[in-house]
Amino acid sequence: MFGKLRDKLKSFLGHSEKSGKKPKKAKEKLSEKPKKHAGKTKKEISKIPTEEELKVHADQIQKEVPQKFHLGSLKTEPDIDKIKAQEKNTEETPKSSFLSKLTKKLSTSTLRQSDLNEILEPLELILLENNVALEVVDKIKADLEKDLVGIEVKKQNIENIIKSSLKESISSVLIEPPDILEAIKKKSKLEPYVIVFFGINGSGKTTSLAKLANYLRKNKISCVLGAADTFRAASIEQLQKHADALNIKLIKQQYGSDPTAVAFDAKKYAEKNKLQCVLIDTAGRMYTKENLIKEMEKLIRIIKPDLKIFVAESITGNDAVAQAKTFNEALNLDGIILTKADVDEKGGTALSVSYITKKPIYFLGTGQTYSDFQPFKKEKILNSLGLD
Repeated sequence: MFGKLRDKLKSFLGHSEKSGKKPKKAKEKLSEKPKKHAGKTKKEISKIPTEEELKVHADQIQKEVPQKFHLGSLKTEPDIDKIKAQEKNTEETPKSSFLSKLTKKLSTSTLRQSDLNEILEPLELILLENNVALEVVDKIKADLEKDLVGIEVKKQNIENIIKSSLKESISSVLIEPPDILEAIKKKSKLEPYVIVFFGINGSGKTTSLAKLANYLRKNKISCVLGAADTFRAASIEQLQKHADALNIKLIKQQYGSDPTAVAFDAKKYAEKNKLQCVLIDTAGRMYTKENLIKEMEKLIRIIKPDLKIFVAESITGNDAVAQAKTFNEALNLDGIILTKADVDEKGGTALSVSYITKKPIYFLGTGQTYSDFQPFKKEKILNSLGLD
């Protein structure tokens, strides 16, 4: 995650890279042609080897003499090992960054709006190309302008000051999630902690629920699953396979049953068996279908979940942002899980959904197994972007 965005920011901030130029090898000196033997008798000339004989003789000698000697001039060729060592030790040449160019152009110690515009334009393009929503881009630009325009700064410090401001702005976009383990342990002393999962079909919602169940089990938190997706074919069987693999109880009914009734039964089962957490799967709802989302409003009203989680694919970019915005407006989400973060090279979705919904990202799905499930940490994201 963040691969392309990180690389673009590194280029923008002027991180050094190898120039790729190799030192030129010393040119071999061409051997001079032998001079003609003028004034020799025919008998003497006949004893002189022909060019063909000399060539054959040279080939024989070349097999016996170390290759570092050049037969024509008997001059030593460049030491290959030495050249390789020089190549290895060649100093890296930093590429010119936008910030470096700006520093060179500054004629005063005061950073002006016109100076800042020279870096805001390429920065905006970098962010937009990597699925960062326009609202987030505008926010970052506004933060930089507020922090930097009119400040007195030395040329040698300009890059660090701008980098620090960019880091602070992106950090303010991301929301650090609460400790879900502590929240469950605290609440479950009185009654089960209920988490409901929402999202559209194919987003990885059911798999994310199973991954969270495994995460809770590893942290010694007991739970039960509720198959409230009574609409999609094979959804109950899919969740049953996860429940069997994790050795966790699944509460289910027939297809076509009321999802709220299934969620209610799961909550009652947890209360009766003193289980700490209830994880409820719901049918994937297209975010453009208002009547389907209203069905979820009924479940929320009756079950009163402690946490409403929206699951989205990070690789869908702006579409995931639009989905999260619509679900949040209808259901007042509490948090987000982003799936397929391991194949999302751009990474802008994480910045965008958090800022648009004003809700934290709790976990990132990073693979196919149950353990490929990472708690979201703001500092780790900043490190991934090269802003540590």
